[in-house]
Amino acid sequence: MADPAALLTEAAGPHAGSWDVAGALPRELLRRLGGEGVLCAAVPAEFGGLGLSGLADGRLTAHAGSLCGSLRSVMTSQGMAAWTIRRFGDREQRAGLLARLTGGDLAAVCFSEAEAGSDLSAVATRITDSADTDGIVVSGEKVWVTAAAYADLLLVAGTYGSGAAIAAVPATATGVTVEKIPDPLGCRAAGHSNVRLDSVRLPRSALLAGSRLPMTVLVTMALTHGRLSVAWGCVGMLRACLAAAVRHVGARHQFGTPLAGHQLVARHVADLHVAERTATLACERASDSWDRNSPDLVTDAVLAKYVASGNAAAGAARAVQVLASAAAQDGHVVARAYRDAKLMELIEGTSEICQLVLARRAIEEHS
Repeated sequence: MADPAALLTEAAGPHAGSWDVAGALPRELLRRLGGEGVLCAAVPAEFGGLGLSGLADGRLTAHAGSLCGSLRSVMTSQGMAAWTIRRFGDREQRAGLLARLTGGDLAAVCFSEAEAGSDLSAVATRITDSADTDGIVVSGEKVWVTAAAYADLLLVAGTYGSGAAIAAVPATATGVTVEKIPDPLGCRAAGHSNVRLDSVRLPRSALLAGSRLPMTVLVTMALTHGRLSVAWGCVGMLRACLAAAVRHVGARHQFGTPLAGHQLVARHVADLHVAERTATLACERASDSWDRNSPDLVTDAVLAKYVASGNAAAGAARAVQVLASAAAQDGHVVARAYRDAKLMELIEGTSEICQLVLARRAIEEHS
């Protein structure tokens, strides 16, 4: 097996900028990376994955984030889907569905709705038992689903009886419509789409075994993986911005002195360095909690996502300031990071939602 980081480097190479401008990733490339197990590298070897620890998977995700935010977003989507199947699928579902995800099929996780982002009680998608067959029917609309434009499989969360459930829906099933969102602010090639499910009929085997649970339980488990993946991706963006800034201040001269010799410019570089180090430490702590199955995992993942996304947004802005017009062009690594990082403050729980979670935890600990 080739080194997964090397595979990502070879795949992205000089192409990330053109992918960003075009708003699309090569589907066959995604299938090849998926078939190599790189897109969901934490899946155990028994299911065809690489079996990486949480920390190793995080570091791989950071590497992807340093190369291409859109490609990293697809990795996050695939990883969330795989984790959801591992956590809530039965033995047969895990064996069958995970083999698909490590064999080249692509997946997306459908949670958010127009009126239900962080407010899970407002989820309107319904999963019901079929009245005339031993199957289920899925109806609803999901919005801003990462990687849905590429997906073969959609994991759809909806209410089911007195609880909630997740259904594995083929993207080609009758009644499924995937509409790509044009010109998103960030991660432009990540395949963000709206998904409509119009009375989609499926066999009962499409219903993951962990059904009739509270919606918060189903979604929080998947979001914990997503938040940690996003956080590590932000570390990668910070590293890319720091590297670009350092190259620039060393090569460009003003008033007869390299930019690095100007104290106000050096301050930006120092702040970028601190932002990257701080985000990395928060992510390492959360990945350690993941690997130990710590009771602090959910909070640590929220903390990592909050710190890393905020630092990435501020850090990318600093990098733009340092590079000035050199970074003011679509496709440039810093221009991409500037847009992508802002989106990271919104997805998998906004910064405000993260603050509420962290505030509750602080009050519990210190009351």
